[in-house]
Amino acid sequence: MTYRQAALPAVVAGLLLTALLWWAGSSAQALELPGTTGVLGGRTTAELGYWLTPWSYDPPAAYRFGAEASGGLAGTAGGDGSRYLTLYTTAMQIRFAAVFAFFVPGALLLIRRLPPVSGRAPATALALWAWGLVAGTLAVTVSAPWLIASQGHGSYRFLPQWAGAMSSGRQIVVVTALVAAGAAVLLARITAREAEPPARTVVPARSARMAATAGTLVVAVSLVVLSYQPVTARIQEVSPGIGVLAEPGDLLRQWLLLGAWSGPAGTPVGDWLLRRAVDALLLAVVWWALRRLPSLLTRVTVPAMAAVAVCATVFGLLVCQVMRMAVDQADSRQGPMRWAADLGNNVPAALLFGVVAGAVAALLLRTAARRDRPQDGGSPAPAIHATDA
Repeated sequence: MTYRQAALPAVVAGLLLTALLWWAGSSAQALELPGTTGVLGGRTTAELGYWLTPWSYDPPAAYRFGAEASGGLAGTAGGDGSRYLTLYTTAMQIRFAAVFAFFVPGALLLIRRLPPVSGRAPATALALWAWGLVAGTLAVTVSAPWLIASQGHGSYRFLPQWAGAMSSGRQIVVVTALVAAGAAVLLARITAREAEPPARTVVPARSARMAATAGTLVVAVSLVVLSYQPVTARIQEVSPGIGVLAEPGDLLRQWLLLGAWSGPAGTPVGDWLLRRAVDALLLAVVWWALRRLPSLLTRVTVPAMAAVAVCATVFGLLVCQVMRMAVDQADSRQGPMRWAADLGNNVPAALLFGVVAGAVAALLLRTAARRDRPQDGGSPAPAIHATDA
């Protein structure tokens, strides 16, 4: 697909994702209506409020009422809380603009390099879904400093506050990004209807396996090594610097850890093995994606491989989180909203290690292609398509 053909689906999907998040945030106020708790239940109402509030333009009640009485936000502003409300509004404007700004370039790259034609539509839809979650997480991250400042104590443990803020609002993005991905694929199929179907890239089987294994090992560093509890504790205890840059442990956890695990001490071995199998599923999804996707790309480049590796890692996380939800349903005291609370976790780490994994895989594929290129009229090295062995 040309950039012109890919631009319309990417822009429309970005606008749709932004509009859906704005609508979801606006719906947060409906949870405060009389009778809502009676219809949905107190726990479900609280969980929905936790999901939707990070995308709400309406400031929380503390901004509107309790600040003056408690000497908090408005008190620190000399009795005038308007500047804090302005900071809150600015944070939300940045958040929604950033969703669109982050989603569109990634979607444009994915649709151009992985057009939803010739059997690629499921892969394109899943990649765009995962990228929507990445865009939402990045938008929350870049707007968090303004949101922290609007609370009136931005200089107090700034990095831990930032880490907490950037992990919010992810559950509703999982839902809205799926809708936006479906719309993007539908439009992309329409715009590409008259275009000639692109040929699949020929990738040698041995090179594809080697590149997928190397990329998966990069992801395994986070999932297996850094996420081990003794190592996690060391990361948490890192505290160089003073002032606003002190206590970076929580922020490092967000960007370095794809999970958390320890030995089977104190838990049944069967349960421990089941949870480790769920973690191993993430590595299996990443390996399979890195093994198959290069043959679906119209051109194997470092940016394209990095993007698809990020999407594969995020999708693997979602699959594992859904599987973990199914395992946790044995606890009948928790409702479905509580089971879904972990959806969208660890996306920053998936972004970091996915980029590295994709770059490593692309460089290995490029090196293998140069090595296997025929010289002096020799016969080319054996190559296969994604549909082969």
